[in-house]
Amino acid sequence: MSLLSVSDLTLKIQKRTILDNVQFNLQPGQIVTLIGPNGAGKSSLIRCILGLQKYQKGTVTTQKGIRIGYMPQKMHVEQSLPITVDRFLALGPKSSKAERLTALKRVSVEHIAHSPLQNISGGEQQRVLLARALLNKPQLMILDEPAQGVDINGQAELYQLVKSIRDELGCGVLMVSHDLHLVMAATDQVLCLNHHICCSGHPDEVTQNDEYISIFGRQETHPMLAHYTHHHDHTHDLHGDCQHQDSNSKGHNHA
Repeated sequence: MSLLSVSDLTLKIQKRTILDNVQFNLQPGQIVTLIGPNGAGKSSLIRCILGLQKYQKGTVTTQKGIRIGYMPQKMHVEQSLPITVDRFLALGPKSSKAERLTALKRVSVEHIAHSPLQNISGGEQQRVLLARALLNKPQLMILDEPAQGVDINGQAELYQLVKSIRDELGCGVLMVSHDLHLVMAATDQVLCLNHHICCSGHPDEVTQNDEYISIFGRQETHPMLAHYTHHHDHTHDLHGDCQHQDSNSKGHNHA
């Protein structure tokens, strides 16, 4: 049975279609990366899955009693609020001090446990949010742009960390990215969303493709970044409407 099944999900806000008949499944131990441009509906889809947004049509089904660890895009901290990293984690899922320290160690930031939340770096903030998601002992992790605001080397490290956590826990992972050019080499499936699922498939392994190398560098430089090739049977006009190609039209690569 799938950890998560989304079927014919349609969301309209003020007569504007945000999501149109979106459907996909996520299996235990699988990493699915959701990519697409800004405004494509990625965050809205996450909100629907989490039960935070009502939708007009379709279903979202999860395994009964599933534990979900959610990592938002970023945290907003009031500068005048005196709160440490440990205290912030204590506001989340019920946990002991030892469990919180273990979660911070798992993401390699245990040294900031007693630091003011306002004083830590952007990369450390992302790891704290990931630690918070881990406190729920998740069977499904939903990560909304986990590498936002992190440099390219930090992104590679964070993606490797997510992969190792998946391997350790055997959990499923739904991860969101806005970047159509880069996906993780560890991703099992990529979904390209632009209000509907444009295409889906496995990311390509890093190759010696000249075009890829000219943009991203050689594999040794950024081993966690992969080039994703997929094929559309349609294009979008300036209004986002579909224009279907004929059967002889070739797909294209994002590079």
